[in-house]
Amino acid sequence: MTKTMSRILVTGAAGQIGSELTLALRERYGSQAVVASDMRALTSGRLQESGPFEMLDVLDREGIEKVVDRHKIDIIYHMAAILSAVGEEKPQSAWSVNIDGLRNILEIARLRQLKQVFSPSSIAVFGPETPRACAPQETVLRPTTIYGVSKVAGELLGNYYVQRFGLDVRGLRYPGIVSSETAPGGGTTDYAVAIFYGAIEEKRYTCFVREDTTLPMMYMPDCIKATIDLMEADPARLIHHCDFNLAGMSFSAGELAGQIKEQIPEFSCTYAPDWRQEIADSWPQTIDDRAAREEWGWKPSYDLQSMVSDMLTRLRERRR
Repeated sequence: MTKTMSRILVTGAAGQIGSELTLALRERYGSQAVVASDMRALTSGRLQESGPFEMLDVLDREGIEKVVDRHKIDIIYHMAAILSAVGEEKPQSAWSVNIDGLRNILEIARLRQLKQVFSPSSIAVFGPETPRACAPQETVLRPTTIYGVSKVAGELLGNYYVQRFGLDVRGLRYPGIVSSETAPGGGTTDYAVAIFYGAIEEKRYTCFVREDTTLPMMYMPDCIKATIDLMEADPARLIHHCDFNLAGMSFSAGELAGQIKEQIPEFSCTYAPDWRQEIADSWPQTIDDRAAREEWGWKPSYDLQSMVSDMLTRLRERRR
């Protein structure tokens, strides 16, 4: 795929991953070649200033069609979703947005013969019966959240469009994503973002999962790199399509707090597990991502220490 011939639409572009992904895509393919869209209006910032934007509800199929046609879109990064914690509060909305929205995107892509669709999945597809250590690529998928259920269905739907219609749909099972650019967005792993704000602003944080809670995580630069690398991968090498396991690092809440304390000695973290602890306990602690490494050369760049150092540096610079 050449870098100059595609017109890209990003749904959910104001979200945690979507906002940084959109900027990375614009830098790579050209600012006017990447159309950002979201239900929320953009009022300021790099996302608004760096390229075209459309107000778009992924449940509005006609509205999506108009945007796709007007901008001559041929690749869609479908990042719009309701995440795990928010999804448990609004399960009907989560199913509607996560499944009906995806179905709209896939049907539009099929009928207009678009080149590619990216549809992210999540470690939320796993459940209590999935092995906790080194969760395999092929394993039991019986999640306990509506977010996880919708992501399993989304993987199956995407793979169906690959097999039945020949549509090039690709996706990653994202771990928890840590970002210095956007605030937590309603996920169970968002403590790993909020803790940095607490450390810098108040020198303390109350964590909503146990100290020993260990989950797969990834720093945002690795997340963006993995997404673009997969979409640029040679399709002839791909055995999997919509459900690649993806690993960056795994750490406990206590280990993260300890790393932060090394750089902010006065920082203290307490633990008050709430209803999100049950969700965290249903997910594996580590991920086997050999398929991603073998099929398109995935390799992360950040570990816990380098991530913490970079996060604190970036957040401190923003406060100046």
